[in-house]
Amino acid sequence: MGGDGRGRPAEAAPEYRDEAARLARRHRGDGDVLRLRFRRLGQRPGDQRGRRQVSAVEAYLVAHADEALEDLKAFCRIPSVSTDPAYRDGIRSAANFVAQRLTRAGFPTVEIIETDGHPAVFGEIIGTADAPTILVYGHYDVQPPDPVEKWATPPFEPTVRDNRLYARGVSDDKGPVLIPILVVEAFLKATGRLPLSIKILVEGEEESGSPHFSPLVDTMRHRLACDLVVSADGAMWRADRPSMTVASRGMVALDVVVTGAAKDLHSGRHGGSAPSPIRALAAMLASLHDRDGAVTVPGFTDGVIPPDPAILDAIDAAGFDSAAYFAGIGAPAPDPLPSGHDLLVRQWLVPTLEFNGIFGGYSGPGTKTVIPSSAGAKITCRLVAGQEPGKVAEAIRRHLETHLPTGYSLDITRHGPGTKAFSIDPGLPALAIAETLLGEMMGATSLRVAMGATIPIGSVFKEHLGVGTIFFSFSTSDEDYHAPNEFFRLDNFSIGQIAWARLFQRLGLSMGGK
Repeated sequence: MGGDGRGRPAEAAPEYRDEAARLARRHRGDGDVLRLRFRRLGQRPGDQRGRRQVSAVEAYLVAHADEALEDLKAFCRIPSVSTDPAYRDGIRSAANFVAQRLTRAGFPTVEIIETDGHPAVFGEIIGTADAPTILVYGHYDVQPPDPVEKWATPPFEPTVRDNRLYARGVSDDKGPVLIPILVVEAFLKATGRLPLSIKILVEGEEESGSPHFSPLVDTMRHRLACDLVVSADGAMWRADRPSMTVASRGMVALDVVVTGAAKDLHSGRHGGSAPSPIRALAAMLASLHDRDGAVTVPGFTDGVIPPDPAILDAIDAAGFDSAAYFAGIGAPAPDPLPSGHDLLVRQWLVPTLEFNGIFGGYSGPGTKTVIPSSAGAKITCRLVAGQEPGKVAEAIRRHLETHLPTGYSLDITRHGPGTKAFSIDPGLPALAIAETLLGEMMGATSLRVAMGATIPIGSVFKEHLGVGTIFFSFSTSDEDYHAPNEFFRLDNFSIGQIAWARLFQRLGLSMGGK
């Protein structure tokens, strides 16, 4: 734990400590006592005005905490599932919600940008003449809520329990992306000015692999020009330990369908003589891994680059508890139990091939004696540095074609171009600024961590805008995004607002603003 150099924690300045604590209490109700210690922001000559400005902003956020929570609930009621055409109206409603909320916050320029897929929302507000420009990124689309029967409360009826808000998309990414919008509003209402110029781009296809995002950014590159991208999408390592994500795995997604007969067949009349697509598919899928779970596809790991030693050091510093991990996900621990180091290596640094769903035949209640005409699987691969999504997809295609039994046909659909693995320049000044800020607020040194998941935008912004990206999200990795009962800690919703306000102020000062 960091301190003031005298062996004890440095206390927060009263105006910061009190505002942050009050904001958290407004959301907490009867919940747990906030365990995070807020620490004093570093000061520099000429910084007094900035400190007063941030204090006023934090006071505004405290006073309007109830309205902020209601905004988040309203956002989460919108079923903005991007992968299912049945939710098209929800997608449009969510885009409209974001546009209206930006306008209400005080953005003079707000536009819904149409793409070949779902729309994105763009906003812009100019700060002082010499202020730097940051681009805030987030997404309004969410994962499907299935299986709905496993939710304790309906996924699109936000519910507060134990100081957590439960809803589909609340942690990924509606809560985190709403935070910087609230903070911009607070700056404008409390002080009448911003310490920097802010652009924001909120897309509607992140949960579908962002297939149209790169062309969108390329088309808008002049309007999106900035000094830095700050992503509200991402995840903290733990609720009680600050962290900055510095790397994420890439991804490629495939649908595989095996077809036998031209129609479904009676399993008594045709069993034993007709082709069985489910049996063929099961054997083909089993061939993709060995008994230990290692991918067996020739060419799958071609081009893999050894990991940065700094990431291996970060794994050691994380102190990951493998027994607690298996208990937390509700799975029996393997014997022998792998070390926490080995588990994080697998999650952060090893490419994977996972089955996300298998379909075919009858899966309703009771029995239906049928041999389906086709069966399929949804596959996603997480990629590491050096892997090319297209080459990985082609390697899988060749492997499956080789293992396709006679008497069947195979169809493979690739969803979008895929995403390469991404890493942040470790020397990026904004990264150090954010780390220092989080460490001061949370009373512990910020970790640099990798992410096993995929956030496509970092490499896209680097390619088209030529700038770096930092991830500044207040989701945590245990909040069940992509699963039933997704939730967002309301303490994090409060703390995130304070942190974004201070980040805006510090970036404005350090990058040239007054």
